[in-house]
Amino acid sequence: MSLLASLVGDRDIEELLSDDAQLKAMLRFETALAGAQAEVGFIPAEAAEAVAAAISLYRPDWDGLAAGIARDGVVVPALVGQIRAGLQPAFREALHKGATSQDVVDTALVLQLAAVLAVLEARLAAVLGRLDAIDRLHGGLSLMAHTRMQQALPFTWHEKLRSWSEPLERHLAALAEARKSGLVVQLGGPIGDRSSFAGHGDAIARALARRLGLGDAPPWHAARDRIANLGSLMSLVSGSLGKIGADVSLMAQNEIAAVRLTGGGGSSAMAHKSNPVAAEILVTLARYNAGQAGLLHQAMVHENERSGAAWTLEWMTLPAIAIATGASLRLAASLLDQLAIRTESRSGLE
Repeated sequence: MSLLASLVGDRDIEELLSDDAQLKAMLRFETALAGAQAEVGFIPAEAAEAVAAAISLYRPDWDGLAAGIARDGVVVPALVGQIRAGLQPAFREALHKGATSQDVVDTALVLQLAAVLAVLEARLAAVLGRLDAIDRLHGGLSLMAHTRMQQALPFTWHEKLRSWSEPLERHLAALAEARKSGLVVQLGGPIGDRSSFAGHGDAIARALARRLGLGDAPPWHAARDRIANLGSLMSLVSGSLGKIGADVSLMAQNEIAAVRLTGGGGSSAMAHKSNPVAAEILVTLARYNAGQAGLLHQAMVHENERSGAAWTLEWMTLPAIAIATGASLRLAASLLDQLAIRTESRSGLE
């Protein structure tokens, strides 16, 4: 783990999006695909059992997989080749039958996103719980409102906290809805019309979705709106947390002193300082994700039925958004735990 990652990274999300996690999700897909195909009579049951057994015994040759993605632009051909080497010749064609690399990669991504969203939703709910606790304790305290960086009129901490929590509540609801609409199986075959499954495509997709715990959907090879929507929602979460960070940074200024931060960052030259590090990084991550969301929307532009360029851009961008969002939620929880709110007395910090 890099030094910078300890500040702006998130180990839990990184692990859920790691090469190892992706490979496990791909293997889940191939096992479930063979089982679904046997279920509808597209391949024999004994072939599906052989595929499942070979996958359970498979140990990846990571160097070979790396060489494969460098050669093919996608890891699946090398992966399928390695698994097939462990199958009896009679059953080799049953592995990955009718599917294309994109079916594997996209469904694996959705499986990984399901785990990522569970973490993000739990953290977001915890942040909302902290805000609610602060509101119960301090919501009635007076606070000076500022508009355009100037003192405006007094209001209460309840109003300030409401401006922080209401967007986050909307994002939590939107993530729950996106989980239902966006976490769907991808199965289209080479050109996305399921013609490679000899009339069984829709039935196989339904069985595959059930086995993987995902929603069923028509093929979406070149329709990336679900992925872009999930990335956009994550960026909105970090954006709203960035607003909290900006507010806290301003309120923690010595000449304002509406809040004090316990356990703030130190200075190498000025021992008296307590820098609002978590608040500042929330702003950084909000701005970073705003840029990444724009790149992710660029990845929606697939030429015809598949684009290697757009697809690869998505692989580079979406994990970065998810990791930054996870870091934002981690830092927001820490920041709220550090808040010591000034009472109505100018000098009375608690």
